[in-house]
Amino acid sequence: MTIPFKVVVAGCGGMSNAWIDYALARPDTEIVGLVDIKLEFAEAMREKRGMSCGVFTDVAEAIRATGANLVFDITVPSSHYSVSTTAMKLGCNVLSEKPLAETMEQCNQIVRLADETGRSHAVMQNRRFDTRIRSLRQMLEAGTIGKAGYAGADFFLGPHFGGFRETMASPLLLDMAIHTFDQARFILGADPVSVYCQEFNPAGSWYEGNAAAICIYEMSDGSVFCYRGSWCAEGAPTSWEASWRITGEKGTAIWDGHGHPFAEVVAESQQEGTFTKEMVRVEGPVVEMENTFHFGCLDEMFAALREGRRAETDCRDNRLSMAMVLGALASAKEGRKIRIDEVLE
Repeated sequence: MTIPFKVVVAGCGGMSNAWIDYALARPDTEIVGLVDIKLEFAEAMREKRGMSCGVFTDVAEAIRATGANLVFDITVPSSHYSVSTTAMKLGCNVLSEKPLAETMEQCNQIVRLADETGRSHAVMQNRRFDTRIRSLRQMLEAGTIGKAGYAGADFFLGPHFGGFRETMASPLLLDMAIHTFDQARFILGADPVSVYCQEFNPAGSWYEGNAAAICIYEMSDGSVFCYRGSWCAEGAPTSWEASWRITGEKGTAIWDGHGHPFAEVVAESQQEGTFTKEMVRVEGPVVEMENTFHFGCLDEMFAALREGRRAETDCRDNRLSMAMVLGALASAKEGRKIRIDEVLE
């Protein structure tokens, strides 16, 4: 049997475990090389997983030596641009961890290179592949609450990571918020138009940089998305998937990030002149998925490769989620509303 996917894994840190486990479980996939700037890390991963592939310190060398046609880019964010562009120039498709790249210039260049080479580049946005978020999206698509006017996401947690996050200038916005921003685009089926952001570091924070932010986005469907977040909020934590409220013409959809989403909509009975209208609860539909989160996203990425189409989290789409991050950072720095067009250009 011919193996269609010959994979070089770039980056042998913690996140690579899930990617490697997924690849090893696929009969149509073979890991032909492991790459890390520290060769001993690649060797340790090869031994840990009982593999016999080659180990390298350079992704270009690995691709040339193995004949790989697919690269998993699980390196640190600062390396995503160089690894992804090198891989595509050498004829490989790329599946990458988030973020797409560190700057919009780099994101745009990755998109241009994908167009020029005909290679596929998709980004891991694992939170799209949650049955509950799919249920919430389906409720909105079905018109359960009518046209959405407002979407709000609250994200309040107090993780004590230690390490690089606690010394970053903008740990929340740069390292985490893209998940919630991408969720907002997915749930609403809309893209950002502008953003106003205030970033700050609350009392009691153990981060050197700004660990909290409030962002207000105008969206392409006319709705407003409001993000309120903190990574130094002790007590009463929200879900890592955030807590959501979406209001529409006919009612409100709720998802606390833990349970199943539901909506409360205006009852169909005659209620003219009623001060507070009678509402009816509507449960979100049950969505079945073979795999969720990381494995669900990888399922979609591989299906797109096999079918010759763009993945749901293709780089061209993902640059808009990155623009939400970079736009928020620019707004906080400049103290003004930023149009997303400014960021994309």
